[in-house]
Amino acid sequence: MRNRRAALAAIAGAVSLALFLTACGQDSEGGSKEDKGSAKGGTIGIAMPTKSSERWIADGNNVKKDLESKGYKTKLVYGEDDPDQQVSQIENLITQGVKALIVAAIDNKSLNNVLQQAKDAGIPVIAYDRLILGTPDVDYYASFDNEKVGRLQATYIVDKLGLESGKGPFNIELFAGSNDDNNTKYFFNGAMSVLKPYIDSKKLVVRSGQTELTQVTTLRWDGATAQRRMDDILTKSYKSARVDAVLSPYDGISIGVLSALKSDGYGSGDKPLPVLTGQDAELASVKSIIAGEQTQTVYKDTRELAKVASNMVDAVLNGKKPEVNDTKTYDNGSKVVPSYLLQPVSVDKTNYEKVLVEGGYYTADQLK
Repeated sequence: MRNRRAALAAIAGAVSLALFLTACGQDSEGGSKEDKGSAKGGTIGIAMPTKSSERWIADGNNVKKDLESKGYKTKLVYGEDDPDQQVSQIENLITQGVKALIVAAIDNKSLNNVLQQAKDAGIPVIAYDRLILGTPDVDYYASFDNEKVGRLQATYIVDKLGLESGKGPFNIELFAGSNDDNNTKYFFNGAMSVLKPYIDSKKLVVRSGQTELTQVTTLRWDGATAQRRMDDILTKSYKSARVDAVLSPYDGISIGVLSALKSDGYGSGDKPLPVLTGQDAELASVKSIIAGEQTQTVYKDTRELAKVASNMVDAVLNGKKPEVNDTKTYDNGSKVVPSYLLQPVSVDKTNYEKVLVEGGYYTADQLK
């Protein structure tokens, strides 16, 4: 009998200990401490727009690498500039149980329903470089100072043409990014804040008459689309005049514009190539700058942007507040999204070695 009582006491003690450990292991929301810590080793979904742009391939790889260095698994998908495909991919990532989502939107207004699904599943969402509009279900935004990108491009044009010293008039044409990308208006507005006074004073003349954002967008940032538009502008507006500058918001568009210009005889004889801006420091454009064709690009170190986005994910999943430096600018129509903005850098033939080569973004051999 004594042995039986001892056995029962031992069992009761074991049950009590198990209950005690279970209670200690639960957080205030009913999850276990082990569950909470299991973010490390969990899978993060990364949805990028397209592989047709060198820039987005680099972004995807950089985000993947940085998250994996922090102990996470990753699933990286590309929507190939098809909004419906991106929505489907994000739905699949949610179904697969990812711990968080990093999304560079193709169409900034197409993700409301799928992000509601993410919210319902308790999955935090980081908008990557492109703000997602019209939904409260975006937790944070990682990007660059996008208005500054436009100001850098426009200021470069002003400086190269000597407008501040009274030179002019000069002919300029304007290009903008995709109308379904929220960044497009920031780039364009930043540029026009610099250029508009010169346009108003007739020191800069837009011979095509296309000065409104709705007239100058380039769907999906497509270089071929930009080339066709530039061809049309040259045919209709420059039969007896010369283009002196082209505001281009992105290197892929710049290459398309450059093709149209060269087909029209620019770059030879008495038709020098105009001042031509760009963005993203893509390899083809940097080589073009070195060769004296495209004039400038705006460098955005996507390695740093990847670190910001992955740090945001890591903080959120571990119950911390991510670092942000802008809580006022990026209103997506449903909320002001807390943001971290990195600084862009203007690059041309005079400083590409210092910025891009010494900075480790490209090797000298890559630029040959």
